[in-house]
Amino acid sequence: MSEQLSIQRMVRFADTGNVRAICDLNFNDALLIRGLRVVDGQKGRFVSMPRTKGKQGWFDLVSPIDKALKESIATAVLEAYAQPDPEENMASV
Repeated sequence: MSEQLSIQRMVRFADTGNVRAICDLNFNDALLIRGLRVVDGQKGRFVSMPRTKGKQGWFDLVSPIDKALKESIATAVLEAYAQPDPEENMASV
């Protein structure tokens, strides 16, 4: 089974720290993952999975086990981020 990944929503942030955007990812029209983040880190731009804060710190809510799937998700999100959509939301916080 090959995965079909599409971005459902992308909200970009103008000059608000390291987080550049938040998006929702549709996986095979069967699963919607909300809250992936595009982050500018010390080693470059990357995709961070949705996470929450617990009693012992932050932890991911979604963790791809397969490395190829993780890379496919990152590629899909970063490619969508690189191509601005004029109908997309732009938040300036």
